[in-house]
Amino acid sequence: MKKDYYLLWLLLLTAFGVVAGASCLDHLSIGSYELKRAPLAEELLQPISQTQEPPHLPPATVSQVSQATNSATDTVVVPGSLFPVPVDTTSKTILFFGDSMLEGLSPRLAAYCKENGHKLYTVIWYSSTTEIWGRCDTLSTFIRRWKPDYVVACLGANELFVRDIEKKRQQPFNHIMQQVGDRPLLWIGPPNWKEDTGINNFLASRLPQGAFFLSNGMSFDRKSDGAHPTAASSVAWMDSVVRWMPAHSNHPIKMDTPSETRSRATKVVVLQPLKK
Repeated sequence: MKKDYYLLWLLLLTAFGVVAGASCLDHLSIGSYELKRAPLAEELLQPISQTQEPPHLPPATVSQVSQATNSATDTVVVPGSLFPVPVDTTSKTILFFGDSMLEGLSPRLAAYCKENGHKLYTVIWYSSTTEIWGRCDTLSTFIRRWKPDYVVACLGANELFVRDIEKKRQQPFNHIMQQVGDRPLLWIGPPNWKEDTGINNFLASRLPQGAFFLSNGMSFDRKSDGAHPTAASSVAWMDSVVRWMPAHSNHPIKMDTPSETRSRATKVVVLQPLKK
């Protein structure tokens, strides 16, 4: 009896296989009858590229687009964005603070300031980090002294390889921002010579849109230490920042190309590394 059931099931499965296989053919004629492909077969036999939609990525922000093309001169505008904003043509008192990267950047920025009627004060703190600046009130001291209406920072080069950067730098970063207050801020990211462990993402995600210039990915000629850009490369670096500003900065200022390659800030203060 069981044997008869097995034979019956075998015949049914065989018949199902024949019908299913025939349904996947373009057409099959049997006498005067023609079998057409089943709708299910149409779906199953479609190429994957036609049945699967590409992943939906979030729309890029202006800062993301500009960072990817920060050495270009073309204006990149994302639909629905507030950028570009009008260029502020009034004269500014600018405070430029940060680490040793200012050695190369400050003379070129000073040339721009001289050309465009701005006054530049530079504070270079060797071996400094966001943690060092954010654990003291040194920045507030210089802000009270010079009363800048525009602030430029270049920090992060000494933090490329800090682990758990978000956990370790959030509080110091907050204190830096509190000291800057409501003044327009432009933060120039570090010129990576190796991939970092998160400092660039940390800064980009916490600074206001249009306040962070991503330097990582640019090509630099380096000094013998392999980290600091050469004087000529620093000039090109600062030029890239200036080209980026009109289309992508949240507060672009007048920065016509100077006739001089380098100049000197109104005042340059140099702070030595903290003793360990």
